Amino acid sequence: MSRLDSPYALLGLAGFSGSGKTTLLRQLVGLLRQRRLRIGVIKHTHHDVEQDTPGKDSYELRHAGASQCLLAGPHRSILTYENTKVQEPDLNESLSRLSLDQLDLVLVEGFREAPIPKLEVHRPAHGKPLLCRHDPHILAVATDDPGLEAPVPLLDLNDPPAIAALIEQWRTAGRLQARRD
Repeated sequence: MSRLDSPYALLGLAGFSGSGKTTLLRQLVGLLRQRRLRIGVIKHTHHDVEQDTPGKDSYELRHAGASQCLLAGPHRSILTYENTKVQEPDLNESLSRLSLDQLDLVLVEGFREAPIPKLEVHRPAHGKPLLCRHDPHILAVATDDPGLEAPVPLLDLNDPPAIAALIEQWRTAGRLQARRD
């Protein structure tokens, strides 16, 4: 999945529901943006999504049968496309929808099984197992327990600026593959 010849880096955030992945992701996007990085985000969901509302032209056109609908505006554009069949999303297909040549870093939330470099977000209080024990693509664990025993480095989940700095160092070093190949 990692492409050494590509201009962007790809990094996942993996963890169980409720671990704080989205909260950390939101903080990291802002912090990395302050560092002048162009950030793309892909967020996996198991739920049906609807970004449009009934009565709006784009909603009505999509529901009239358009398989893709691009709402193009002066400040942002929104692409909605209908999947040909109901199935779990594919990360490669999701990446193909982004303008990757305009990004420095793509952060991916979810896609826990994808063979991409990842940071694990883990809170021992939730009683879930560490993913890094079985996933060689996990580079480090962001946790709220500094005494956690893990086979990879620990990051302080409550220090997003330090995590953002490490991500930028990793990206700058061109480390597009997992540390533990």
